[in-house]
Amino acid sequence: MMKTLRWIVFVIAVLAMNFPIIVTLVTSFKSARELSVNPGLWIGQPTIENYLRILTQTDRFNIYAYLWNSTVAALIGTGLAILLAFPAAYAIAKSDVGRRTLLPIVINLRAVPLIIFAIPLYMMYQWLGLLDTQLGLGLILTIVNIPLALVILVDAISDVPLELDEAARMDGASSWQIMTRIIRPVVRPALVTTFIFGFITAWNEFLFGLMLTTSRAVPATVGASFFFAASGGGVQWGTASAVMVLGALPPVLLGLVMYRQISGSMMAGAVKG
Repeated sequence: MMKTLRWIVFVIAVLAMNFPIIVTLVTSFKSARELSVNPGLWIGQPTIENYLRILTQTDRFNIYAYLWNSTVAALIGTGLAILLAFPAAYAIAKSDVGRRTLLPIVINLRAVPLIIFAIPLYMMYQWLGLLDTQLGLGLILTIVNIPLALVILVDAISDVPLELDEAARMDGASSWQIMTRIIRPVVRPALVTTFIFGFITAWNEFLFGLMLTTSRAVPATVGASFFFAASGGGVQWGTASAVMVLGALPPVLLGLVMYRQISGSMMAGAVKG
């Protein structure tokens, strides 16, 4: 009886938390005609015409370009953040450099509303010629990801026994060799976790994509909004829902595929802590 009750509570909680996603998914499989008479969760006549429209009619809005822009910008924003955060995390964890000042400042920057940076960033990007470029979007996503990367990597590197460093130094290894050849393989699960979380965060970023791109480097999050009235005649809910589903697929699939990696890394940190 208790087991059945727990499952009922679990199903209700899952449905409640994912209700917007379910509605969007259901809407994407409805025609405009059915949506006008049946806006509920039941699908009378399922159709894939919304998906076919956005995948084949690319003359006005190109979903493939938006997805590609998001992929490139997210990879830049995630990879560069890890490259910058890993040496900093090693110095903070092993040498106590910046633990009391740099680390709190960088982490607290993430708590500041991003809209505050809008005007100075736009002016700086305009001067540097980085507006509407994948590189420009990737660079700002790097800054967005660095606080998260630092938190995860500092915690992971702090759990590595100091004896490994001391033994390597006795063998004549430099700090760079210790960091790249000894520490990096040990904290590889944390690096993978950082990449996954960073990629998802970068992919879902909307504000900077809206502010810094116009046509050539528009990401999927911004491009999805173009399809709301893509065919004229008011909001095209079915088409817009299909675009949102396609835009959400890459981070969702990445999270599902790498779930064991993420949970294993988190559990390892919890046990060591």
